[in-house]
Amino acid sequence: MKLTPRQQTFLDSLFELYRELKGPVHYSILAEKLGVNKFSAYDMLKVLEEKGVAASDYVLSGDQAGPGRSQVVFYPTNKAAQFLTQLRDEMRYSSDWTRVKERILRRLEETRQVNPADALRDALSNLPDTKMPLNYCAEMISVLLLNLERLRTHNLLSALNGLNAKGQVGLGALAGLSLAFALTNEAEDTSVADKLLTHTQRFQNQLAEMSEDSINKLSAFLNDAVNVVAPNWGETQTSR
Repeated sequence: MKLTPRQQTFLDSLFELYRELKGPVHYSILAEKLGVNKFSAYDMLKVLEEKGVAASDYVLSGDQAGPGRSQVVFYPTNKAAQFLTQLRDEMRYSSDWTRVKERILRRLEETRQVNPADALRDALSNLPDTKMPLNYCAEMISVLLLNLERLRTHNLLSALNGLNAKGQVGLGALAGLSLAFALTNEAEDTSVADKLLTHTQRFQNQLAEMSEDSINKLSAFLNDAVNVVAPNWGETQTSR
């Protein structure tokens, strides 16, 4: 999921006020906290509501009981809590990202010396049960590339040319391409295909919930990983 820095600031403040007030927040209170016009705060909260991280309700204003004028209030959703937790985890473990991607790239380099099918089975069996979506998705990128590498009869370089799109589009193309090749291969090991399907679905679901910063990190990592698995790919891209 993509939120701009300004949207993240509003969501953070809404979450803080919701916890402080122990209930839904009127947009004028949020506006006061952030030092913005109350109508700007309302418009931003409606944007967050469209993205599924905020919800609204109508309550009676003041101490009214019974019929009377109601006012709109907002509160963060469970999806908001998950998103903010993910962002905080990413910031906490950001220093580990360099080590994680270097380790995966080194392992990919080593797999060039072994049978790609064996390397894929080993990678699927050792996927980490990590709570960090960024790390899991990086591991899955290596798995999906290994799957394409073992099916090199399908002309790997031509297939990889479709992965030059940036961001979530390129990452999604990798998942779809890898899975399609696996499912159409007549000699496919069904246990491998089942594991690929399960993990690819998880991979795609986590991509859909990721911050824009994490998507950009994975997109750059995909490019590095492709150049390890198929070193000539970069040359084909520059010559096009």
